[in-house]
Amino acid sequence: MVGQLSGKVALVTGGARGIGAATARAMAVGGAKVVVADILDDEGERLAAELREGGYDARHAHLDVSDEAQWERVVATTVADLGGLHVLVNNAGIGTLPDVETETREAWDRVIAVNQTGVWLGMKHAIPAMLAAGGGSVVNVSSIFGATGGFGASIAYHATKGAVRLMTKSAALRYAKEGIRFNSIHPGFIDTPMVEQTKGTESEQLILANTPMGRLGKAEEIAAVIAFLAGDGASYMTGSEVYVDGGWTAR
Repeated sequence: MVGQLSGKVALVTGGARGIGAATARAMAVGGAKVVVADILDDEGERLAAELREGGYDARHAHLDVSDEAQWERVVATTVADLGGLHVLVNNAGIGTLPDVETETREAWDRVIAVNQTGVWLGMKHAIPAMLAAGGGSVVNVSSIFGATGGFGASIAYHATKGAVRLMTKSAALRYAKEGIRFNSIHPGFIDTPMVEQTKGTESEQLILANTPMGRLGKAEEIAAVIAFLAGDGASYMTGSEVYVDGGWTAR
């Protein structure tokens, strides 16, 4: 991984914790200048400081991905301060548990705003910067539930992650000849704060029983694949969907 992203500038949303934090570290180790973008300012600042102490070029930027004005500011500042933008990882996401009948309009709208609209806004504002830089790579974090029905719940989350899968393919076709690649990664159940609430419950037992490897994934295992997709080693990959799920979707 060392050096595969040398000379590139990478922006990671939801970068303060979980998969995002592991991805920011992987990007830094790979040689990229990293922008840790998140609404969790204290955690984002701590991670950026940790990376700088390790000799890497990293900084935090406050970013609510559902706010277009904030996207405009963060991308413009990144380009001005770091000289360009070559990698975008649209990782920020939230979820709710209700099914079709029990979900509320308020919760539905918020999940759509963050998980779906946020990814679109990220691509919209990163693309001009990437074209100006001569090309780039976008990795959109979807889910196994962007392609499967799961347990019949979390209707809003499923809707958004399915949308991310197809938005990625649409963008990949549009910019295939312009030097920007778009790929989606589809994690299974990963040991992050988002699944912390299932620990020691029947839900955790169900998850493990349905994962052929019989364990939760690690954030670093997802980050390693994201770093590969972002780098030049994946130069012939665009519009791909990569499942990192312990075998979940092989069933």
